[in-house]
Amino acid sequence: MNAANFKLSGIAVPVSPADMLEEICEHFVEHAEVERKDDLAVLRSKLGVARIRIENAQLQIELDCPTRETLHMSRTILAEHLFYFAQDQPFELTWSEPTSLSALPNLHEVTVVSAHDVTPHMRRVIFSCTNVTPFVHGDMHVRLLVPPKGKPPAWPGFREDGRIAWPEGENALLVRVYTIRAVDSDRGELWIDFLQHPAPGVSTPGADFARDARPGDVAALLGPGAGGLPEARSILLIGDESALPAIARIAAEAPPGTNLRAIIEVEDKAEEQPLQTDGVLNVQWLHRASYPNGAADVLVSEAKAAIEGADGETFVWVACEKTDVRTIKTFLKARKHDRRMMYVAWYWERDVNNA
Repeated sequence: MNAANFKLSGIAVPVSPADMLEEICEHFVEHAEVERKDDLAVLRSKLGVARIRIENAQLQIELDCPTRETLHMSRTILAEHLFYFAQDQPFELTWSEPTSLSALPNLHEVTVVSAHDVTPHMRRVIFSCTNVTPFVHGDMHVRLLVPPKGKPPAWPGFREDGRIAWPEGENALLVRVYTIRAVDSDRGELWIDFLQHPAPGVSTPGADFARDARPGDVAALLGPGAGGLPEARSILLIGDESALPAIARIAAEAPPGTNLRAIIEVEDKAEEQPLQTDGVLNVQWLHRASYPNGAADVLVSEAKAAIEGADGETFVWVACEKTDVRTIKTFLKARKHDRRMMYVAWYWERDVNNA
C-alpha cells in the first residue's frame, strides 16, 4: 500500500474483544486472506487491508484502501458484521471520520426487462443496468432491493457507525441476497434466477417479486460482494437448487480445459437445467422425489465420497442448507483440505423463512 491510499481508523468496544476477533477471523477467511498473530488480525482483499488489534480491552481498527469508494465499502462491510457478531450484547463502534459519500458506492439501480420460468420452480428475471462492468468476471452475490409497489424508491445511505441506513416505514425495502446468474455486456443486462418455493402458506417475498415482475419495474442491486469465481484446473461443485444459479455461472465462465464435476440435488428431473461450459463437465443429479422413505443426508454422503476422491489441487465449492454445510465443512477440515482451495457457504436454513 502506498501513501496515496485512503485510510480510516475505528474503535470497537465489544463485551469480549478476544471472542470477537476470533469470530472475525473465522468468518472472513472465506472472503479474504486472513493472517492472525496473537492479538492482531490482518485481512487482505481486493478492497484493501484491515488491521484489527486488541488493545486496552478494545478492538483498534485500521483500514487502508486504494479508493475512497472501497474505503467506505470496507467500513460498511466490517461494521455490519461486527454488529451481527455482537448480537444482543452491548457494543459500540466509532470512526475517526464521518463518511464523505452521500450514497452507497456499490448501489446500482436496475429495471426489469422480462421474466420467465426456466423450470417449474425456477423463474428468471432479466434486468437492464446502466453499468454492468462491476458484475463481469467478479463476485457473484448481490443484495436485491425492491421498493414498495406504487412508490418511488428511497434508497439507503450511511449511518454514523458505518452501517447501512435502511429506509423505514412506508419506504421500507424488500432485501434479499441472490446470485448474478449471467451478465450480458452487449445488451447491458443481468440475469437473476429465483427459486419458487412450492410449500403452501410460507411467506416468500423474494419469489413473489419474481413471479409478479413486469417490464419497467424498478429495483436496485447492492454489490457485488463475495462468492467469487473459483480459479483452478479442477473444480468440484456441490449444492442444491439454491446453489444452481451459482454452479451454472461458474461452469459457464470456466476457461477451456477446466475439469468440473457437479453434484446437484433438486426435487425431480423437471428441475434439471442444461449447464453450458467450455470446460469438461460431469454432472450427477440427485432427485429428492425418488429417495427411499426415511433417506437422509443423501447430498452429504455423495459430497463426502466425492471429496475423498478429490486431490489437493481440486477446488471444492459447496453451497446448500446450513446444517449440511457445517457437516461437509467439518469433513473438509478433517481431511486438511487447503482453505485457499475451497468455498463453503450455507444458502438457507431448515425451518426458517429463506425466500
